[in-house]
Amino acid sequence: MEAVLSASASTSATMKAISFPSTSTVPRVVVSTTSASPWSQIKLNMLALYAPNPNTRFGSLCLTRCSTKPNIETDQNPTSEPNPNLNTETESSSSSSSSMQSSSLSRGLVLDLGPAGYWDCKEIGSPVVKRFLSDEEERWYMWYHGDGVSTDSDPQGSDSIGLAVSSNGVHWERGKGGVKSSADVGLVMSCGNDWWGFDTNSIRPGEVVIMSSAKVRASSAVYWLYYTGCSAEKVEIPGFNLPCSSSLPGLAISQDGRHWARIEGEHHSGALFDVGSEGDWDSLFISSPQVVFHGNGDLRMYYHSFDVENRVFSVGIARSRDGMKWIKLGKILGGGQKGCFDELGAMNPYVVKNKRDGNYVMAYEGVGADGGRAIGLAVSADGLKDWRRVEGGAVLEAATMEEGWDSEGVGSPCLVEMDGDADEWRLYFRGVGNGGRCGIGMAVSDGTDITRFRRWEGFQV
Repeated sequence: MEAVLSASASTSATMKAISFPSTSTVPRVVVSTTSASPWSQIKLNMLALYAPNPNTRFGSLCLTRCSTKPNIETDQNPTSEPNPNLNTETESSSSSSSSMQSSSLSRGLVLDLGPAGYWDCKEIGSPVVKRFLSDEEERWYMWYHGDGVSTDSDPQGSDSIGLAVSSNGVHWERGKGGVKSSADVGLVMSCGNDWWGFDTNSIRPGEVVIMSSAKVRASSAVYWLYYTGCSAEKVEIPGFNLPCSSSLPGLAISQDGRHWARIEGEHHSGALFDVGSEGDWDSLFISSPQVVFHGNGDLRMYYHSFDVENRVFSVGIARSRDGMKWIKLGKILGGGQKGCFDELGAMNPYVVKNKRDGNYVMAYEGVGADGGRAIGLAVSADGLKDWRRVEGGAVLEAATMEEGWDSEGVGSPCLVEMDGDADEWRLYFRGVGNGGRCGIGMAVSDGTDITRFRRWEGFQV
């Protein structure tokens, strides 16, 4: 394994100085490779998650400048101030969700489709949820994909990425359109517009990590968004009658979680890396990149593809020293046993390190022989190998009620470990109901037992 890491460090990447845009238009920043790059001397640090300024309305982690050069200090006094007069129309899901919670048909639903005319009124999913804590309050951010108003040039619409915020992780505030300030919510990142790019057709968030260089003060930390980018090119999945776009992993960075600059990877399309060669398990596409910060100079990316030889969806892992140059390590999880909920494989992995026992926990979307979707768990001691499925089947299945909002399937899991709370784990997920209508739900564990989750039904008084 050390040989792999050394190979990764032998060529490193340099990121140019970036001017972050004031709108949701996302520029590309070229990443060149050079052996003399200062990145070879930098180790990335994960910052403790902390709340934005409690005096601001869902304010951002206000940051002044972004630099990747060593020994550069930045001003600790934030220059980004929230706009008290929001330009983006917002809608809170609290009132609508509260009324819906009384019905068993909407159990667990925390974010429904946006109202007509909103950027996310037709499709939502891929929740990436982060909890920020301070002595005074807690704040929750959810990045997710959505699809809304179609145009003449795009009658089907295309997935974009948006941000919703909450004070408790249950009642969420969303925006109608694109963000205009660092206090807005709504659409934060659209598809790329470079004809040669890998992300011109659709983008979906995979993970958001907050990191800084060890040689730069914490005030220069930035959000790193790893995402799936799809082009117009189609790929055929043997045995599945599913439309599938060619997809690759991408990276964007931001100072406030709202205004993003794409970072061009080594692939000619701007992606971080390419699919595998013919015959490799990941030769069709790369999807759902989720990154875990293991330690200084050690980041792991979990992603899924379709293993043509074994005809199952599978999860693989790549490793990086700097978060931009990746070395694939291979497949780590394939199809389950015959008759199981995940017989045809695992996709959309989400991995966290259990604070209690130090093991790595992977929530994933299992694909059944009938095409059904449910959420399963696997555990590994080191997060690299020897992943074993949790016994007992799926930890969350589609609702049993025929008319339930998520009666057709559940997937795209996101795990949040709650520090010492009554419900130790929260599981955010995408649910699909009759007619294909979708929403984002939440389930909770019974204390530290993560082998079963129950859909959220309200706070216990």
